[in-house]
Amino acid sequence: MKFILAFLSLLLLNTMATAQSDFPSTTINNDQIKAKVYLPDAKGGYYRSTRFDWAGIIGSLQYKGHEYFGNWLPKHDPLNPESISGPVEAFYPIGYEEGDTFLVIGIGILRKLDDKPYHFMDQYEIVEGGQWKIRPEDDQVRLVQTLEYDEYAYEYTKTIRLAEGEPKMILEHQLKNTGKKLLETTVYNHNFFIIDGETTGPNIVTTFGYDLEAEEGRGFGETVVTEGNKLIYQTALQDGESVFTSNLKGYGPTADDYNIRIENINSSAGVLIMGDQPLLKMIYWASYTTACPEPYIQVNVASGKKFTWNIAYEFYTLD
Repeated sequence: MKFILAFLSLLLLNTMATAQSDFPSTTINNDQIKAKVYLPDAKGGYYRSTRFDWAGIIGSLQYKGHEYFGNWLPKHDPLNPESISGPVEAFYPIGYEEGDTFLVIGIGILRKLDDKPYHFMDQYEIVEGGQWKIRPEDDQVRLVQTLEYDEYAYEYTKTIRLAEGEPKMILEHQLKNTGKKLLETTVYNHNFFIIDGETTGPNIVTTFGYDLEAEEGRGFGETVVTEGNKLIYQTALQDGESVFTSNLKGYGPTADDYNIRIENINSSAGVLIMGDQPLLKMIYWASYTTACPEPYIQVNVASGKKFTWNIAYEFYTLD
């Protein structure tokens, strides 16, 4: 059985490595972490779809011989809204009900398909993608998107920085509203963790910064259960199977509860995620290949104002 699991993990890693080749990227390092970051590119980029923010897609992050990310799908398609890797973020659409076009921060102005409600799995036409400026350095990369379209205009800056001398990555964000209309949205991080290429099951333990209230959802109470502030799998997920809940409640009004720990107890690798904003919502979704706590925060930026937020990832190994 161990041989079979090792073979499947190796096959998954090889598939992900193949999927992640030949796209514009940069590599950042400190003395602890090495990370591969895919760069925004409308013609040849790793991700050119319309669900996730194009800034800061992390294809690989290695710490002490452990790998934390990779494409969770068996085959990569840059135009598939779900085909992506790493701790990627997504903004809710702005102005969808106003006309034929709408805004998604980190992507641009998109054209509606029809009068039906927005759906994240739809691929929309990009009417205006703005301009991207990229500044890579040894231990960080800064990505800046500027966009102007009718009364909407903004400057969105995302910096992926590795802390000096620490196994720590910080995602630093700034959204500056340079237009006339309010930028009112939410943003969440999908956190597509694939720790050491292992599939999801009792080997993956997720701990939150608050005690979890009982929550109904697909697979909850059966495949995965809440124990205090932990999610514990009772059985391993099979190919094609997933679990989901729309909100793991119990968090309070401060940023203290934006505190998530994910550990692979088989491979002895873990990560602590901390945000500096209060939680608006905490979705949890996992499939056979990836486990994803999805913390949401609120973003409201008036004309002429700016909003900043940070997410820190501390990587470690288990004793």
